[in-house]
Amino acid sequence: MFLFFVPTRMGLNREFVIAFVAGTLLLASAALSPGQAPSVGTKAKAVSPGSRGGAAKKLSISRSAYVSDEACARCHQDKIGSYAKTAHHITSQVANKNTIVGTFSPGANTMQTADPNLTFRMDSKDDDFFQTAIWGSPPNERTHTQRFNLVIGSGGKGQTYLFWDDDQLFQLPVGYSTVLGRWINNPGYKDGTASFDRGIIPRCLECHATYFESQFSDPDANFYDTKNFVLGISCERCHGPGRRHVESYTSKSTTHPAAGIVNPARLSRARQEDVCAQCHGGQGERFLQPAFTYVPGQPLDKYIDLGPVDSAKDVDVHGKQGKLLVKSQCYQMSQNMTCSTCHDVHKREPGLAAMSEHCLSCHQVEGSVTHANVGEGIAKNCIDCHMPTLESKIVYLDVDGKRVRPRFRTHWIKIYSESERR
Repeated sequence: MFLFFVPTRMGLNREFVIAFVAGTLLLASAALSPGQAPSVGTKAKAVSPGSRGGAAKKLSISRSAYVSDEACARCHQDKIGSYAKTAHHITSQVANKNTIVGTFSPGANTMQTADPNLTFRMDSKDDDFFQTAIWGSPPNERTHTQRFNLVIGSGGKGQTYLFWDDDQLFQLPVGYSTVLGRWINNPGYKDGTASFDRGIIPRCLECHATYFESQFSDPDANFYDTKNFVLGISCERCHGPGRRHVESYTSKSTTHPAAGIVNPARLSRARQEDVCAQCHGGQGERFLQPAFTYVPGQPLDKYIDLGPVDSAKDVDVHGKQGKLLVKSQCYQMSQNMTCSTCHDVHKREPGLAAMSEHCLSCHQVEGSVTHANVGEGIAKNCIDCHMPTLESKIVYLDVDGKRVRPRFRTHWIKIYSESERR
């Protein structure tokens, strides 16, 4: 799931205006006015170190206890093999011809905006990929080009793309919709505008990568060590640092190897939920510790304040699966239901029929008018009726001059009327 934060320098308040398009991180931000070209050659900036006053504090977090998925694969090749195909694992990757789902074929590599004087073009040369904003037409054409450096999103429904400007990380304004089969404005970008200064801060990356080394302690700074980051969600994001576990197998230590690693299945219900809530519990209201410091098995509320679960308060369907689940009667009547009851994170998500089998392990198909209308297929798809895809109230796309609100599957399990499911 995706979480992007808007730097306060850009004139917005400190709230998440974000979009997750099936593993795609896309966030809302300020943009240039229609037809306004950026000053080409001027370095884009998000939040500068110390911009809030006072000296900027260098951030240093030890990663010596962490190893890598390669170390895990020496003993757990079966898990690694299946997990490598999941949306979690490929939620961020280096941009290349194998990871970018968008097309660069002539005729399909452009996006016309609501401003007739502004067009975006996506180009490829060997294994390099570029996005260019074009204002006007020859001989008075003006352009601004940035490289595709990182891919965010598995591509199930779409992707967004990031670029480096020295040691600062930014989002490209145009993403790709797999559903529509075309390039589109990223959520929050106003059609007919171009902005290459949307800074990507640590909390944005925290749900799409294993680690990025921030250069400053300011949570709104988008400065990173360009050589020290780990893409995708790795084993250690859910199992904790693995060095002690690995070394127990390669040394003469008498410590049992299991003592050096976290098995989420053996944690209490609350701590199991915390592991998933790192990203699926909402954007958070306060950062209590720096990004990428949470250790599975520890109380998440010591690292980030996700806010209370208010049964009377409307929870948006985007990015808050955990908060929606706990509002469900299924969850409230169970003593051991967790995310893992239905989801096996080591495998790709199965179809709705397979997911519905989890429902039928507790529920029986009961006779009702609705069930009778659906017929025998009712047992193969509990999900679309009781966990339908609903429009987000906070995420929007500007597509062809129209504001479109994407739909996400709710995790508030209950009986929905036909009108509610529309």
